Amino acid sequence: MDDKVKVFAGTSNPELAKKIVKYMGINLGEIFVTRFSDGEIFVKILENVRGKDVFLIQSTHPPAENLLELLIMIDAMKRASARRITAVIPYYGYGRQDKKDEPRVPISAKLVADLLSTAGAHRILALDLHAEQIQGYFNIPVDHLYAAPVI
Repeated sequence: MDDKVKVFAGTSNPELAKKIVKYMGINLGEIFVTRFSDGEIFVKILENVRGKDVFLIQSTHPPAENLLELLIMIDAMKRASARRITAVIPYYGYGRQDKKDEPRVPISAKLVADLLSTAGAHRILALDLHAEQIQGYFNIPVDHLYAAPVI
């Protein structure tokens, strides 16, 4: 396998990430994720990712914790000069808030798309999005995959 590709796991799906890298025949990227005493998330990449294509496997459920962890991981990879960052999202948090169906409510699925793009993701690979239109909320490529055919 090309040593220009690295796969990293957030804390939401380490087992899935291990299965993916085993299938690919590569090692899981080394990353340190912890929480400070005040609850803040700290991420440190423990290997060189400069010029590499990086895949970050992180579900965004529960969204308050895991979405922010993913955003911080993306930012860390961007600042470490990864060539391309793909967020692999098995569950897209806030996906059910995909339209303004009553007054004074947000379209949170769009906000999450904006956050992922702004953090530095170059591509999103999402599974079973709640609504097809979520793909259109992004200004970066989105690969929407369906798990049912392989379950």
